[in-house]
Amino acid sequence: MAAPRVLFIVGPTASGKTAASLELAAHAHIEIVNADSRQVYRGMSVGTGKPTPEQLASVPHHLIDVAAPDERYNLARFLAEARDAIAGAASRSATPVVVGGTGQYVWGLAEGWYAPAVPPNQTLRAELAEEARRRGPETLHERLRAVDPRSAETIDPRNVRRVVRALEVWHETGAPFSRQRRKSPPGFEPVLLGIAPERTALHQRAADRVDAMLSGGWPEEVRELLDAGYGPDLPSFSSVGYREVAAYVQGRVTLEETAERVKTATHRLIRRQAAWFKATDERIAWSADAGSLAADALRTLRA
Repeated sequence: MAAPRVLFIVGPTASGKTAASLELAAHAHIEIVNADSRQVYRGMSVGTGKPTPEQLASVPHHLIDVAAPDERYNLARFLAEARDAIAGAASRSATPVVVGGTGQYVWGLAEGWYAPAVPPNQTLRAELAEEARRRGPETLHERLRAVDPRSAETIDPRNVRRVVRALEVWHETGAPFSRQRRKSPPGFEPVLLGIAPERTALHQRAADRVDAMLSGGWPEEVRELLDAGYGPDLPSFSSVGYREVAAYVQGRVTLEETAERVKTATHRLIRRQAAWFKATDERIAWSADAGSLAADALRTLRA
């Protein structure tokens, strides 16, 4: 029996992944599996570009609103829940379509990674984060390089959260994180389709989307999170823009300053995503826009 086919719609933020998936859903029997590491959080909808309630109701979605903002949602949990969602969709004769721009999640699923399920050590994490704050993230990255050079090669020194996690796994298990994150065949045929808009146009679209979010309820959303006791120090607030908007809500910066800071952070995110989804990667079939990708995906399903 042939392995089931799973489509992946990938690309940078603001490229049109959601639009492509909904266009495909209008013409094919699919179920969508979210692969955006921030859309998993309840109460964080506007700033993460989450599909609207109407869009969510139009086609089955999985792994959206599955965690509270103060829960730690990691790669190991995503892989387990995404594989369950894929199996469930296949059992209903639907094509699973994984949609998102979190590279670690996408490749972990497509390549069959198995991440170590090491529970968090909050004390150690706080100590390492404080060291990064005092001495700079590069110092922490050098510590990782000394104990786990393979992980150090693949983790950006500026991504303190991932550096801390790799050090935590080594500290708790005595074995390098890279050695524990093994691969095996994913059990399905991954078909990766990517959206690659022209870069200047993408940056303008991302900037326009930031303005629309700020005028469309994002500050109010963040105020509700803060009033509920969810603080900017939570990992969920590392989603692009949430800490910047929190600073605005708390009266520490102007709305104009907030918009510029969020746009700058969004452009940095686009560059990081480009490192995960390279234009030269022959495993990804690239389209210029959402409509073209949806048409390519439909042809793939009908082939």
